[in-house]
Amino acid sequence: MSECYEYVPHRLLHQRVRDIASGAEGVLMAVINENVSDTGIERWMELAYIRGASGREFTTAASNVEPAPHQPQTAAGRRDQRSA
Repeated sequence: MSECYEYVPHRLLHQRVRDIASGAEGVLMAVINENVSDTGIERWMELAYIRGASGREFTTAASNVEPAPHQPQTAAGRRDQRSA
C-alpha cells in the first residue's frame, strides 16, 4: 500500500469556507490527495483540511467545500466604514 500524499491546489485555499456536509465554517488550510482505505485496497480521495474557530482542524471531501457566506455587519462595523 502506497503512503504518498500529494498537496492539491485549490481556489479557496486560505479563505473562509463552509463544509456543506456539516455546515461548519473555517479557513481552508490544505487539500491533500490521501489514501483513505483501512484495507489492503487503496482508495484515494481529495480531503480538505479546514481550521474552525476553535483552532482545531477537521476534514471533509474537497467537493464539499464552498465559500462561506458573508457575515452580516454589526452596527459598529458599519460605523467604522463611514469614518474611513
